[in-house]
Amino acid sequence: MKNSFYYFENRDCQYYPCHKEMAEMNCLFCYCPLYFLSDCPGKRVQIERDGKVILSCMDCDYPHRPENYGEMMKLLQKAIRER
Repeated sequence: MKNSFYYFENRDCQYYPCHKEMAEMNCLFCYCPLYFLSDCPGKRVQIERDGKVILSCMDCDYPHRPENYGEMMKLLQKAIRER
């Protein structure tokens, strides 16, 4: 897929590929903006770290899938309106 306004792949990143099983990876949402949503559509789990329970998105590839760009934009727009 070509780089465009909805897709960017950074093969020079020291962490690339952060999800090794993916053939194409959208790096546009490297740090997921959906992290704060209670109804995030991705695969996140709660883990304990240093005595605190935190959300881990290590196994989530939802924001990196090129086909999810439109849904990501809808979810972010909804979250902004509800703020």
